[in-house]
Amino acid sequence: MPTPEKTSSSQIISPRTVLVVFGTRPEAIKMFPVIHALKADPRFRVVTCVSAQHRGMLDQVLQIAGIVPDHDLDLMRPDQTLDALTAALLVELGKVMDVARPDWVVVQGDTATAMAGALAAYYRKLPVAHVEAGLRSHNIYHPWPEEINRKIIGTIAALHFAPTETSAAALKAENVAAHTVHVTGNTVIDALEWVTARIAAEPALAAGLADLEARFAGKRIIGVTSHRRENFGGGLEAIADAIRRIAERPDVALIFPVHPNPNVRRVMDAALAGLPNVAMIEPLDYPHFARLIAISEIMLTDSGGVQEEAPALGKPVLVMRETTERPEGVVAGTARLVGTDADRIVSEIFTLLDDKAAYSAMARAHNPFGDGQSARRIVELLANVEYPIL
Repeated sequence: MPTPEKTSSSQIISPRTVLVVFGTRPEAIKMFPVIHALKADPRFRVVTCVSAQHRGMLDQVLQIAGIVPDHDLDLMRPDQTLDALTAALLVELGKVMDVARPDWVVVQGDTATAMAGALAAYYRKLPVAHVEAGLRSHNIYHPWPEEINRKIIGTIAALHFAPTETSAAALKAENVAAHTVHVTGNTVIDALEWVTARIAAEPALAAGLADLEARFAGKRIIGVTSHRRENFGGGLEAIADAIRRIAERPDVALIFPVHPNPNVRRVMDAALAGLPNVAMIEPLDYPHFARLIAISEIMLTDSGGVQEEAPALGKPVLVMRETTERPEGVVAGTARLVGTDADRIVSEIFTLLDDKAAYSAMARAHNPFGDGQSARRIVELLANVEYPIL
């Protein structure tokens, strides 16, 4: 593997080349604080590569974060299978690595892009640093295929940046060497603090929800996201039924940025179109999504990132999944697993709406996912680690 020049402390050390690989909107949100921190540090030369696994939603984050990728693979195709995507990622990311010759390859989370990036780096004996390492649901089909993706990355990575002590413990339980595991917090909190400050300074960045805020003035807003593959079919139909029943309450409004996947849109359009208390809208860019969390009383989601973001703004999260790789939120009381049973979802929402003590207990619970300094810690670790890591 390429290594920085070994010099004495009095000599200039050549910058380490870091290749940052990502492709989806959630990855971009959690990676841009790291990219900003790396680019501000003269100890590094930063090369960014996006797969565009999410094209439009990725570009929104790149724009607000001011990042122009050095390599844009633009790999997504209509109705692309996971194996076709993975094969394309592996080949094309490998080509980028052959050109960039990085000292480190940094990947985030559990996407096909992250997994293929780690594998392509392994084939070239390049060390991999994994941001948000150690998340485990212990069920290979929930979430699918993410649980296997992150286990593969965990086997390859030379540095594991675990967001919490729980995720660090999960890695060590899998016999990952303890000296390679570092608890850094989750960079999503860095990102949320950054974008919240931007919105405060430039309100126009998130002004696109003003009409909905006016339309639902006086109502208690519930923010909704739903897109998990494992919920396709019966799970999404039950979620749609629950939303319809919740919307029957005159004091409630639901704002639902609907994922572009036709498996999601088809179900939601059939069940919810035309309901006066439900606003099904296009996916939101990052500032507007942060604004949605801020104006919502409760977040109802099957997303992973929302389980981390909403507690940072004091919003209870009801998670429409049977398992979560983020048990810290459940333990802390900021999140609650409610599954995809419509009766359970409706009951849990109504409890939070009608029981002030129950709501307060979740809203005031400590957010376990970070303090906004995660990117700084990651950069210091990348700068100071010795080669090779064994």
